[in-house]
Amino acid sequence: QLGGQSVKVKSERGWKISPRGFWTGVLNPAKMGRLMQKKYESGAATAYITRNRAINYLQISLPDFRRLCILKGVYPREPKNKKKANKGSTAPRTFYLMKDIQYLSHEPIINKFREFKVFVRKLKKAFAKAEHGRAQTLQENKPVYKLDHIVKERYPTFVDALRDLDDSLCLVFLFATFPQTKNIPGDFVRRCRHLSVEFMNFIVAARALRKVFLSIKGIYYQVELQGQEVTWLVPYSFGFNAKTCSDVDFRIMAHFVEFYITMLGFVNFKLYTSLGLHYPPKLTFEAKVKDDDEKNAYCLESEATGERLAALSASLASVVTQNVEEEEVELDEFEDSRAQEARQEEEKQKAFQKLFNGLKVFVSREVPREPVVFTIRSFGGEASWDKSVAMGATFDESDETITHQIVDRPNPERQYLSRYYVQPQWLFDCVNARMLLPVEDYFPGVVLPPHLSPFVEYKEGDYVPPEKETLLRRQQGLDTGATASEEAEVSEEEEEEDVEEEKEDEDDEMEDEDEEEEELQDEDGEEEADEEDKEDDDEEERAVKRTPVKRKQDEVQDTPPSSIKVKEGKLDYEDPSSKLSREEWEARKLAIMMIPKKRKRLFEKLSKRERRKKHEARTLQAKREEFEKSQKAKKKKQRLSND
Repeated sequence: QLGGQSVKVKSERGWKISPRGFWTGVLNPAKMGRLMQKKYESGAATAYITRNRAINYLQISLPDFRRLCILKGVYPREPKNKKKANKGSTAPRTFYLMKDIQYLSHEPIINKFREFKVFVRKLKKAFAKAEHGRAQTLQENKPVYKLDHIVKERYPTFVDALRDLDDSLCLVFLFATFPQTKNIPGDFVRRCRHLSVEFMNFIVAARALRKVFLSIKGIYYQVELQGQEVTWLVPYSFGFNAKTCSDVDFRIMAHFVEFYITMLGFVNFKLYTSLGLHYPPKLTFEAKVKDDDEKNAYCLESEATGERLAALSASLASVVTQNVEEEEVELDEFEDSRAQEARQEEEKQKAFQKLFNGLKVFVSREVPREPVVFTIRSFGGEASWDKSVAMGATFDESDETITHQIVDRPNPERQYLSRYYVQPQWLFDCVNARMLLPVEDYFPGVVLPPHLSPFVEYKEGDYVPPEKETLLRRQQGLDTGATASEEAEVSEEEEEEDVEEEKEDEDDEMEDEDEEEEELQDEDGEEEADEEDKEDDDEEERAVKRTPVKRKQDEVQDTPPSSIKVKEGKLDYEDPSSKLSREEWEARKLAIMMIPKKRKRLFEKLSKRERRKKHEARTLQAKREEFEKSQKAKKKKQRLSND
């Protein structure tokens, strides 16, 4: 209060009082601004923005905002303090970074969205007025946008694109199996199928496939591209039922596919040019001749090349053909363990890429053709099928040079002695084992061995299935090569031996019982003579039942002093292994005691995790033992019933 009254004001050093009512100090603008600053004008309140505010900031609709965020790779964020970010409100909100929204505001696609809205409005008006000529002109000048610049922004290098290729392949292969519906454009389905076929043809040409796993969801593939491992999922070819997917928003998925189609086109172009292949892919001259012979019978001329590529049985044409083989340059060899290990690993990798070299496989019509042919061709094998199934077959079933035939029926009608008949799992197990497995375990009608996942890495203390242990021994060359059927025969022989031993034991027990009866009869006649001996035995038993200390005292009292002597003691040697384990346990216990309190909780969590892991391994081992016992019991019952 100024004018004739004292004023109490806080200065830099403290409070000052002016008796005349005037301020005698100097104002500090910085401090004045700090004191007068409003709440929620800095920090999390300005760093984050809600979705509604972002839509108003960009002046676009909610569907366009979702599409823009998906294309640009902008996702919602979770602030540390939601109340501060929401300016004191606790209502649920979706937050974005203000920097991301400002980044989106400079995107030229926003103008295309607005132009498309104007186009739709004009088109509706033209149809309403029956101006068909104007409507046709508008459709010819429909606004179109490209996503090339967005792909380059999100993936500056090719390796970045390969690292993010998993989701792209999963969604593209999924949409390639969909039919055309109201929410799924037919153009998307055709482009996805075309790109997926191109990618599989490159994998076959580069022999980049590494792992295959058949699961309930679909087939998992893993390839290696320029040192990057790419894993994706391909669904099984079942019928699509739109009613079961009523809760799926296909419009959102279509926005992702729109971007992934452009991205995968860039990736395919780069991959094909790295191997010196034509892009779009072209067939070799021999494949073209076969193509010309078959295209009139199966499809239109415009679809013949695409169908031939989708068959995966033809080789691709390269940009430059080299007839003269290049001479390999001899490099100087240095004695280095790392170089030797790298060389050995490279040789193993080359041998693995030629796993099916020399194999000629015929695929029966009941077997899914695409995954089987893709796996065979990726490792250098030849595959064919019946000509009535699809175009692209290279040889018939009657060919005598066929080495294997893939069947999925218990008893094939026609069988040739010059080939092996195996189930499809044999191919995938061979790929995961990196070696050709015995075909006896995969004959038609045989109970197949378990299909183990190649993506599981077993660590110390984990439960390892017996089949995995057998496979590891085979890979190391320690296994004798006995198949599962032979192992089953051996186990049956062991069971028969056990049964015979049990019978012999029963016979021995019967003989022992007879001998005991005879001894009892002899003892009845000698009871009177043994009464005195029994009394002596009772005294001895009482002496035995006494404690060792009392026995020693009695012995000392009974023995005369002249017989007491000092004997040389014997050293008690401890096993060095048990001593070492005891010392390690004591050292571990001391180390645990020395852990500070701050880190003791973390150590307890880790030890608890280890105990849980061991418990799970023991549980799985017990389940496996129970399963094997039940199987043995079933086999035993069957054998007894047959006998």
